[in-house]
Amino acid sequence: MTEDRLSPQRNPQQDAQRDPQRSSQGGPQDDPRQQGPLVLLERIGPAVAVVRLNRPHVRNALDLDIRKELARVFRGFADEEELRCVVLTGNDECFAAGADIEDMSRIDAMQMYHRHTERLWAAVADCPVPVISAVNGYALGGGLELAMNTDIIVAGRGARFGQPEVKVGIMPGAGGTQRLTRAVGKFQAMYLCLTGHLISAEEAYAMGLVSKVVDDDQVMAHSLELAEQLSRMPPVALQQIKEVILHGADAPLGAALALERKAVQLLFASQDKNEGMNAFLEKRRPQYQGR
Repeated sequence: MTEDRLSPQRNPQQDAQRDPQRSSQGGPQDDPRQQGPLVLLERIGPAVAVVRLNRPHVRNALDLDIRKELARVFRGFADEEELRCVVLTGNDECFAAGADIEDMSRIDAMQMYHRHTERLWAAVADCPVPVISAVNGYALGGGLELAMNTDIIVAGRGARFGQPEVKVGIMPGAGGTQRLTRAVGKFQAMYLCLTGHLISAEEAYAMGLVSKVVDDDQVMAHSLELAEQLSRMPPVALQQIKEVILHGADAPLGAALALERKAVQLLFASQDKNEGMNAFLEKRRPQYQGR
């Protein structure tokens, strides 16, 4: 595993996030370089949504305003019955280069406490349908933590991942120590968090941090194709799989297996179970309704 050779002057988390013209509120109205909403929502039909971070001038640095807007968008998905999958992305150059250091440099411990950013990230993690992160460029610090709140990570070959908070005197605080350890194990998590080193997409794939590595120009196409595939799956089964994997991971094995069995038993009462098995026997494509 090798560190990206980045000089202090070209540290992507610091250099890309330096934003001296923005006021302490950090809103888009305070920055003349902000073009349009902080978060863009696109629909690929009723079943698939694409959510784009939109602060390209600072490599999608995650200030409080963009976190709040992202949470608002994801909370809006909770009651959408036709929604089947969400793709979360940045742009071709960057997923998210981390938390906004200019913003964080001005706040104290109590201000940080009262932000309760864990509640904002929970809106992404708690999304009832599968969420795919489509990652090009940097996913660092809070950007990597954001991706780890999703269910599948598709990375371009040129993507870079890391938890470099230690280099600015702090540590990961939105799941970077805990979700990362659960994803890659103690020793890899220690390496990334203690050194702040950046790793390639291939290294991230080898340690189990990302689901798939594709050519950079294929990240969105592959993610949308995957989202379309998931949109044709039985919705209740997808939701149960997601719920059991997430909640079972922190439970004793016996309890997790019991949770799995109960979910399977529930699915045997669904119309989609009958439709799926009848379609298989009749050699036709199933038409799932989420019932």
